[in-house]
Amino acid sequence: MSGNIELLSATLAKAKSEDRAALVAYLPAGFPTVDGGIEAVKAVIAGGADVVEVGLPHSDPVLDGAVIQTADDIALRGGVKIADVLRTVREAHAATGAPVLVMTYWNPIDRYGVERFATELAAAGGAGCILPDLPVQESALWRAHADEHGLATVFVVAPSSKDERLATITAAGSGFVYAASLMGVTGTRESVGNEAQELVRRTRATTELPVCVGLGVSNAVQAKEVAGFADGVIVGSAFVKLLLDAPDLPAGLAAVKALAGELAEGVRRG
Repeated sequence: MSGNIELLSATLAKAKSEDRAALVAYLPAGFPTVDGGIEAVKAVIAGGADVVEVGLPHSDPVLDGAVIQTADDIALRGGVKIADVLRTVREAHAATGAPVLVMTYWNPIDRYGVERFATELAAAGGAGCILPDLPVQESALWRAHADEHGLATVFVVAPSSKDERLATITAAGSGFVYAASLMGVTGTRESVGNEAQELVRRTRATTELPVCVGLGVSNAVQAKEVAGFADGVIVGSAFVKLLLDAPDLPAGLAAVKALAGELAEGVRRG
């Protein structure tokens, strides 16, 4: 069964044709529960997100700040398994028709089995994987299975990446390029900064793939700023914090849906 890389590409192209950036939301699987996490993904899509990244909770999330680490810890203590992550992808995609990717560190896939994970992610309707800690030079096995199953392989680039390194990374990737707007970990920030715009410019010089910017965007003003120079705006910690702070799940779902609506307005550049 083939995955949904083509749906991902078509969704990003549609946003571009509408003269706007795509809104990409991140939510961890299993948080606040597996069922609650599935409903949260549906809520952000209902609010206006074009694409969703489902996080595979990890005990040592090196890219993630305190908010996502807290959510991951809740999910892990709740007993979340890879099967639950795949179920989240399957049910969210089936209910919404939106492209859903998994964002994960490499070790869980390696332990689960590379071919097995790619096969099951494609069968769940997944669009691909974002792999922040998989070195490009060690990615051939994953990319072969991803290509076979119609899955995108999204790599992360950072302001510290030299131009030659950017070219190597973008040549190996597919779907889109994840541009980390600044050095550091995920989390909401007062300003996204000028480094992000320069990184997008340098990345675009190496590839035709869409470039989506994450790390730090939390409100419509910042989303509009990033939409002015990027193909997609990635928001994670702001959604997760709303769920963490909500008195109950219905309130949390309403809050993330509302934020998605505000951000969806923000990415419309006009």
